[in-house]
Amino acid sequence: MTVGTSRPAARKGALLGAAADADASGGPGASQGPGTGLPAIDPDDLPDGLVVADENGRVVCFNAAAVRLTAVARADVLGQPLERALPLEDLKGRRWWALTDPYGGLAIRVGQPERNLLLPGNREVLVAARYVRDEPLGPVRKVVVSLRGTEARRRNERSHAELIATVAHELRSPLTSVKGFTATLLAKWERFTDDQKRLMLETVDADAGRVTRLIAELLDISRIDSGRLEVRRQPVDVAAAVGRHVQAHTTRGQSPDRFLVRVRGPLPDLWADPDKIDQVLGNLLENAVRHGEGTVTIEVAPTGPTDDEKGTAVTVSDEGPGIPEESMGRVFTRFWRGSKRGGTGLGLYIVKGIVEAHGGTITVGRGPAGGAQFRFTLPVGAPAYLTQ
Repeated sequence: MTVGTSRPAARKGALLGAAADADASGGPGASQGPGTGLPAIDPDDLPDGLVVADENGRVVCFNAAAVRLTAVARADVLGQPLERALPLEDLKGRRWWALTDPYGGLAIRVGQPERNLLLPGNREVLVAARYVRDEPLGPVRKVVVSLRGTEARRRNERSHAELIATVAHELRSPLTSVKGFTATLLAKWERFTDDQKRLMLETVDADAGRVTRLIAELLDISRIDSGRLEVRRQPVDVAAAVGRHVQAHTTRGQSPDRFLVRVRGPLPDLWADPDKIDQVLGNLLENAVRHGEGTVTIEVAPTGPTDDEKGTAVTVSDEGPGIPEESMGRVFTRFWRGSKRGGTGLGLYIVKGIVEAHGGTITVGRGPAGGAQFRFTLPVGAPAYLTQ
């Protein structure tokens, strides 16, 4: 039996399974069936609210989480009818127990799926119920109810709404530009010189690339959140990858003196996804160049004795104002942009997801010159067929 797992369905099933064996005497203790080999579970140790009613519909178990969620004392509800102890209503104001009728309803019904319901004072809770019978189609012996707060769901909903708003805002500008330039070229092609046409087409191409990158970020976030980010491991030369990114910045106009690359070897063989490692390096260097000042130092070295695994460590630091101490804990969250606006604020969230998908870690701190310093590690990570 697993209690408190992060998967809602498993967590709810474990809670209801434990509740089915809750002590019918009304005390907080719980017991296990004979031969299970599992220790007893105290309902007060469960992370979710637990309410159990006996065959007469009276409450025999009301755990500490239920007390917290309902703001009702345990002594006031033990022995009371279930509908009085939990006067739940749906969002239309209808009494939930009268609608579901657990003791007198259909004999084939085994419970109620989780849904939003209201307690007195319009306190919203997530409620699920299970009907326990001694035999199929027999009378209900117990009604087991789980209660959860809605704060986590609300935060998730706000995060999704903010993501949609951010994406809509970021898409509007380049798409407006693309639409404007293409419409102008189609309507007045003959009036423009070749240089003017080239300039407008280059702008369209740049804006289309911006839209493509944003869509790629959204796909990465979806895969990271769902745990489906795939890592296609190949031999990767991190030092060479750093060199390519520095060269790309100098080609775009940055002074070569802006970058200092240090490689301390010998580096262990590294198996990683080269495209995703390029994405990580590109994001960190872009942040250092755009938001930092002075020299951007990139150091590639073997992991040290304080690291968990053998692998490669990459450190990117600048000489700018750095990140305030109070913001350090939010750097890798969605939409964090620091003190300067611009961008989607999704890049470092994706970087962290990519590094962790490789089994590595990433940290942020203050560099030797006072600027921001990002350090990520990548374990050797050879494919399974090479380690067998």
